[in-house]
Amino acid sequence: MLHTLRPAPGSRKRAKRVARGNSGHGGTTAGRGTKGYHSRAGSGRRPGFEGGQVPLLMRQPKLPGFRNPNKIQYEVFNLDTLEQKLPAGSYDTAALREHRLLRTKRPAKLLSRGVVTKKFTLTVSATSKKAREAIEKAGGSVTIS
Repeated sequence: MLHTLRPAPGSRKRAKRVARGNSGHGGTTAGRGTKGYHSRAGSGRRPGFEGGQVPLLMRQPKLPGFRNPNKIQYEVFNLDTLEQKLPAGSYDTAALREHRLLRTKRPAKLLSRGVVTKKFTLTVSATSKKAREAIEKAGGSVTIS
């Protein structure tokens, strides 16, 4: 039963009662030495003190968050620019760069701003769901490369 539980014999040792006079073998300085930082009451190392070394919390970056090394930065283009600048047809990322819809060498992502009426067949790195649905609704297709 829970009320009968006791620690194992010898596993619990009573704390030494220090500073109760010299006859108690813990008087005068009570094992703290004579003077210094650790001899004073209420004194002691604060949590995280590393002996004068720059503490872990000070070594951390100041602001939260981190830079994800695996993040993919896409160059985005929208349906409305596709509709305005290109005739219906088949395009991949190289063709989109030739037509100046893409300007960097980043992977291309199609987003859904605007309306499409022409039939496009696109090969891009990524697309949003709405953009894919709009292209397919207009009779075209999108392939992820």
